[in-house]
Amino acid sequence: MSNSRPPTIMPDDCCPPGALLREPISPAAAADMVVTLKALADPVRLQLYSAIASHAGGEACVCDISVGVDVAQSTISHHLKVLRDAGLLTSERRASWVYYKVAPGALESLSALIGSDAAVGARR
Repeated sequence: MSNSRPPTIMPDDCCPPGALLREPISPAAAADMVVTLKALADPVRLQLYSAIASHAGGEACVCDISVGVDVAQSTISHHLKVLRDAGLLTSERRASWVYYKVAPGALESLSALIGSDAAVGARR
């Protein structure tokens, strides 16, 4: 298992708020963000990510988030690896369980990319 994963992109690193609405993003920023967007483009991954992000305490183990997800445990593990590799989740092993958290800045970078502000909306 490789520990190499794309760095978490902080909002100010790639895209100011509403960046897509103001000007095209750079090729490098687009390449970084496409990894994130592809990881979330699967319904099961999006469901797992949402379950972790909304879980009490901000972290969850597989036993907490697999309820209601109609796929095999090995498939859930694969999806969680894709989310980790995309820089969307962090994980920590505790005894026989692995606990997952939303990576710091992950939601903010997505929001900064696609978000808009009143000034941008006023120009339309």
